[in-house]
Amino acid sequence: MSEIPEDRGTTETLPMGISVSVPESWWEFDIRREGRDSTIRALVDERTRDVPELVPYRADLTNMLRKMAKDAYDSGAIYMGCMAENFEGVPLSATVTVSVLGAKNKQGVALSTDPRAIAESLRTITPRREGDAWRTVTTVDIPEVGPAARTFGVEDVPVAQGDTRTLRMVLTQTYVPVLGTAEQVVLVSGASPVLDLAEAFHDIFDAVTGTFRFV
Repeated sequence: MSEIPEDRGTTETLPMGISVSVPESWWEFDIRREGRDSTIRALVDERTRDVPELVPYRADLTNMLRKMAKDAYDSGAIYMGCMAENFEGVPLSATVTVSVLGAKNKQGVALSTDPRAIAESLRTITPRREGDAWRTVTTVDIPEVGPAARTFGVEDVPVAQGDTRTLRMVLTQTYVPVLGTAEQVVLVSGASPVLDLAEAFHDIFDAVTGTFRFV
C-alpha cells in the first residue's frame, strides 16, 4: 500500500492524506520531474536482479516507465502505479493514477460533489457497431469511503495534453468526493491500451480502486 502525500505540487491540495494498493508485480515510484529518473533506475535495477529474464527488456522497460511517469505528472496526477511487462515479446501495460479535482467549472461556479449528481453529468457512449468506443456510467460503493461515481469502457483519449491525436484505451474512472469538503473530488483513473483484455483490466481497476482510502 502506498500513502500519498497531501501535496505533490499540484494546484489542488487535500486536507488529508490518501492511500491505494496495487498488485505486488506493479511499479510504484516518484513521478515528479526531480525524482522520477533516479527512482525508475533503482527499481529497474532491483527488478532485473530478481527476475533475470527481464534483462533483455531493460531499456524498453525503462523507457516505458519514464513515458508513463511523464504523462501522469503532466496530466496533474499526484500518484501513479503501473504495470509494465513483456509477455512473450508482447508489451503489456496499464496505469492507475490519482488526481485531485476542484469542483468548479471553468466559470468558477461550484459543482455538486454528490456521486449521483456527478454520474448524471457524465455522458454514456453507445457503440453503433462492433469495435466502436463505448462508456457506461454508474455509481459504486468503496469500503470505508462511501459512494462514488464511475465510468468504464473503451474510449478515445488524447495522446497528450493539447494534442488532437487520440489513442483508444480501456478506461475506468472513479470520482470520489473528498471527506469533509464539498469543493473537491479525487479521480482514480485506470487505463490500458491492451483492448483485447478490456474486461480483465476493468476488473483489476475496480479491485485497485476498492483499496482507496482517506488517511
